[in-house]
Amino acid sequence: MEIYLDNSATTRCYQEVCEIMVKTMREDYGNPSSMHMKGVESEKYIKEASSSIAKTLKVNEKEIYFTSGGTESDNWALIGTALANQRKGKHIITTAIEHPAVSAPCEFLEKQGFTVTKLGVDSQGRISLEELGQAITPETILVSVMYVNNEIGTVQPIAEIGNLIKRKNPGTYFHVDAIQAYGKYRIFPKKMKVDMLSVSGHKIHGPKGIGFLYIDEKVKIFPYIYGGGQQKGMRSGTDAVPQVAGLGIAAEKIYGNLEENVNHMRKLRDYFTEELQKIDQVVVHGADGEECAPHIVSVAFVGVRSEVLLHTLEDREIYVSAGSACSTHKRSGSPTLTAIDLPKNQMESTVRFSFCEDTTREELEKTLEVLREVLPMLRRYARK
Repeated sequence: MEIYLDNSATTRCYQEVCEIMVKTMREDYGNPSSMHMKGVESEKYIKEASSSIAKTLKVNEKEIYFTSGGTESDNWALIGTALANQRKGKHIITTAIEHPAVSAPCEFLEKQGFTVTKLGVDSQGRISLEELGQAITPETILVSVMYVNNEIGTVQPIAEIGNLIKRKNPGTYFHVDAIQAYGKYRIFPKKMKVDMLSVSGHKIHGPKGIGFLYIDEKVKIFPYIYGGGQQKGMRSGTDAVPQVAGLGIAAEKIYGNLEENVNHMRKLRDYFTEELQKIDQVVVHGADGEECAPHIVSVAFVGVRSEVLLHTLEDREIYVSAGSACSTHKRSGSPTLTAIDLPKNQMESTVRFSFCEDTTREELEKTLEVLREVLPMLRRYARK
């Protein structure tokens, strides 16, 4: 039995997503910029997807811009906003636990003369609102905070952060990396004082290679890709109709059953973490209860290197991540696990399990059975 517990890395596409993508590649394959009927038919998919996504956020569909995915959305939000507003100030605030799609653009901007403040986090991975308030100055043009941490699942109080930013400096823009949060929470950017929001399609059972950036119409931001003037000149390039159509269907479907799906995943998480903690030398990271996302469980199996356990589980057709999939091929330690001050033996033994609405209790029971079987053996043969 194949057990896939790496849904934070990517998800399987909904059947309806696959079907509409095939239709737009085989039947309604026109270029949406063309003026003939084939183009008009194709453009309709773009408009429908924009409308579906905008409804999930309660924003204007004209504020939705399609990108190649979460990384591009984050890069555009940070770099496009920083360059467009540098006359107002050159100070940016982010956190020590951001995804590389945010931390790397921040490093780039530092080389361009911007100052970046990285907020620390507590042992649960939460930032201090007091520290954030003290860091905001008249020169602060942008704050970027992720909604749900991709490695340990900690949830930041986004609405409180948004209100704090606007009280301290109404001219400071607030960007949220919602790549692990969209499809798990009801997110209303206008109400939460969020100016820009990044989302990736393949985290919500949509296609890879597609995402979107919500940009409030009042935000001053430079275009990221120049060319033929598509997407109101803000992100040029022929629209990827199959991916956009698939993303629109995925967004509509995942929000159609949101509460039911989230309750299912949270029950699984509660059961799984409770059973894991009964196993010797197991440490679950991150916050508890509602302060942690329903689909992510980060665990240290002390005495067993994460890569060894990952491949042992893989041999039994159980698929997980050693930390974050995006950082699997990097030799440096996880910024998140470093920021929450994990001891080295826990950092080296951390594995991430992540669920979706299709994950079953039976799959978790089988996983726990395998873990109880292999951990004593792996610890016996571990290097001393």
